[in-house]
Amino acid sequence: MILNRYERMIARRYLLPGKGEGFIFLVAAISLAAVALGVAALIIVMSVMNGFRAELFDKIVGLNGHAIVQGYEGRLNDWQRIAGVARATPGVTSALPLIEQPLMASANGRFEGVLVRGMRLQDLRANKLIAGNIKSGSLANVKPGSKVVALGSHLAEALGAYVGSEITLLSPDGRDTPVGTVPRMVTYTVGAIFEVGVYDYDKSYVIMPMEDAQTLLMMGDQVGMVEVQVADPDKVSQTLEPVRDTIRGKGILVDWRQMNSALFEALEVERIAMFVVLSLIVLVAVFNILSSLIMLVRAKTRDIAILRTMGASRRAMMKIFVTVGVTIGSLGIVLGVILGAIFLFFRQDVVNAIQLLTGQNLWDPSVRFLSDLPSKSDPVEITSIVLTALILSFLATLYPAWKAASTDPVQVLRYE
Repeated sequence: MILNRYERMIARRYLLPGKGEGFIFLVAAISLAAVALGVAALIIVMSVMNGFRAELFDKIVGLNGHAIVQGYEGRLNDWQRIAGVARATPGVTSALPLIEQPLMASANGRFEGVLVRGMRLQDLRANKLIAGNIKSGSLANVKPGSKVVALGSHLAEALGAYVGSEITLLSPDGRDTPVGTVPRMVTYTVGAIFEVGVYDYDKSYVIMPMEDAQTLLMMGDQVGMVEVQVADPDKVSQTLEPVRDTIRGKGILVDWRQMNSALFEALEVERIAMFVVLSLIVLVAVFNILSSLIMLVRAKTRDIAILRTMGASRRAMMKIFVTVGVTIGSLGIVLGVILGAIFLFFRQDVVNAIQLLTGQNLWDPSVRFLSDLPSKSDPVEITSIVLTALILSFLATLYPAWKAASTDPVQVLRYE
């Protein structure tokens, strides 16, 4: 929409408060602030939801892969051939053997349920999610035959364990005696403590070399599963279709969607629901723009009539008032984007400050899964939010602009 010189001048004057028009200006300012808050709220919430999903996905996949070939009864025979077939499948980037077994751990008179994970030494040190988040100790201490393990940080806290202390793992697969099966108990030294940022993992994982896990669980050369990574997670099922024939009768193939379907579906539903609810804030703000323009048109009826008698066209009147409304909306959108960016940048500081003021734990990792408030802004999503707010602002200007253009100067100026 192109305005000529006098139309720009009039639109600029109508944007600023005139004599006796303080209330109209206040309503317009409130409209601008409401648009800003609505846009900022949408950007913040959608970015946090995207960040939560992406962070959770990255950490879950970083530890469990895009899919696993799980052996029946927790034991996978001929795993070398299965891993080789998987690696040879187009689209597969890696296939690693793993052992995972729930056991009990004790230390300092405390007992906790744990998930023992056995990994090949090279795979363990190449895993960035674990090797890159060591809080104390070193993975160099974890070697086959050394009886040294790595613990999740929350598990270490629960057991009162630290680097150099000892924990005992209890396996139900023990030796048979005349009075029954005696659980197998093996003591290990804590060599490293890690924190991947997912509470459930940091609260349960005990990681050790593959050979030590096989000895503890009396598995011989067997493993429990093969973890598979693919190039395109969204096509994991199609990519691994050739592997299904190889594992038939030996185990099952489970991809990341099946392993965490309830969680990711709940996140998607919540994401859509939050978008719809918060969009109502922008809609309310747009109604404020509509009401402020209606009041402005009523206040400027005499000016509009004079402009019409001086030759201003109906089209010019519509352009002026549409410009005023869209300008208010655009300024609110820009301010909202800036507010959203500032909040997202300082999001964890804001959460910590609110927790300090209220004394409430707003981000409990045991409930929220992640240790910190995540964020991931999607440029396409932000653009759609901005365009939606801009279109709604434009639509809100049409009725007041039409009323201004429909003003009959004869009727208005008859008694002047």
